[in-house]
Amino acid sequence: MAELNLGKGLTAGKVASNVQKKLTRAQEKVLQKLGKADETKDVAFEEGVINFNKQYTEGSKLQRDLRAYLEAVKAMHESSKNVQACLADMYEPEWYGKNEVDSIVEDCDVLWTDYHQKLVDHALISMDTYLGQFPDIKARIAKRDRKLVDYDSARHNYATTHKTKKKDGGIKITKPSSLLERATPGWAQGILSAHNVAQSSLSRSQAEEELERAQKVFEEINIDLQEELPSLWNSRVGFYVSTFQSLAGFEEKFHKEIGRLDQDLYDILEQLESTNTHQASSAVGKEASNHTLRPGGPPPIPKSPSKLRPAVPPPPKVTPSKELKTEHIVSLFDAAATPDISVTSPTEMENWDSWGESATAAAAAPEKDTPTEETPEVAAESTEVESESEEMPPGFLYKLQVMHDYAANDTDELEMKTGDVVLVIPFDNPEEQDDGWLMGMKQDDWRENKGNALKGVFPENFTQRL
Repeated sequence: MAELNLGKGLTAGKVASNVQKKLTRAQEKVLQKLGKADETKDVAFEEGVINFNKQYTEGSKLQRDLRAYLEAVKAMHESSKNVQACLADMYEPEWYGKNEVDSIVEDCDVLWTDYHQKLVDHALISMDTYLGQFPDIKARIAKRDRKLVDYDSARHNYATTHKTKKKDGGIKITKPSSLLERATPGWAQGILSAHNVAQSSLSRSQAEEELERAQKVFEEINIDLQEELPSLWNSRVGFYVSTFQSLAGFEEKFHKEIGRLDQDLYDILEQLESTNTHQASSAVGKEASNHTLRPGGPPPIPKSPSKLRPAVPPPPKVTPSKELKTEHIVSLFDAAATPDISVTSPTEMENWDSWGESATAAAAAPEKDTPTEETPEVAAESTEVESESEEMPPGFLYKLQVMHDYAANDTDELEMKTGDVVLVIPFDNPEEQDDGWLMGMKQDDWRENKGNALKGVFPENFTQRL
């Protein structure tokens, strides 16, 4: 009768053989657990299997985390793209840097796309290739375990048949025990016993052949795995190094380039703010607006109180003394020579008259050898004329007096106290000067330290020109 075909290359005979093998292995494992059968142990191989499972678990976790990282990069790309597109849409055509903003938005999208693709090509694909070898090795380890049970079972069967042979000691006519033997005539009992002995010999021969076959199959698989497992375990170091170096390198390059674009965008927006502020100030006819600091800086700087001082009448004309140089005559008429008086104060008006009389007397006697006694106002004027003739820092422009305390908010700013005199100098790079801000150094610091004097920027409306 033809053998029944069950499909996919299976036949009834193969199915029966597989079932028989499973039963035999299950029986052998039970005997081994009960201690009635020997079990082959290989400590070195078992340690290799432990390392293999650990390596497979770690690699699988890394693969999952890498895929999650790539999904996060993709989501961040989409979010960044939406924000940048919103900026491009709301940026009006007449605003400063419109074309540059559109170019930055496009470059950012290209960078994100390139970054994601490089991670896929050099990290995820390598990860998948690395883990692709584990399922095959895992299946071979499981097969080796089954063949080891078959090998132990064959050894046990072989040992049992040889033990029976030694116990029998030779061919004997045994007492009939089965129904067939009982029904056999007496003259045929010997023939039947001889047949049973022949069957026993055949079983011992089969057991020996089965042992050799099982041992050969097991050793072929075992030898290959003994070489592959340590090699696979050692390869993890190089793989992890190359994977994380790729991740770090691509991420570093991406952030460096995206950071450059972000800085360009920041500068454009800062210039847009400065331009818009200047235009707004010009529209209402005011002076230059206060300098706007970076986000998170101090509150707007108050306007200079010098504009709030009450008006005073102009000083009377005086004839300069002989000691004054001709080029400094005009300085007598500057605002610095104006007495600090109030038009409503009688006492101060008397001081005004005395000051005028003293100035007239000084002008009336220019030829005397004895120095003319000067009033405090004229003495202050002379002191200022002398101070202007002293050495000044390179590029010195003019002097300012601080009207309000100013605490520096950055390392390039100048700390000032009310009453300080500041020497104004030009910026090293005129393009760096912002509206309403000047560069200078304290006069006292310059006199004491000269070239080492600390210079910095300060708000112009905190000062008054001398």
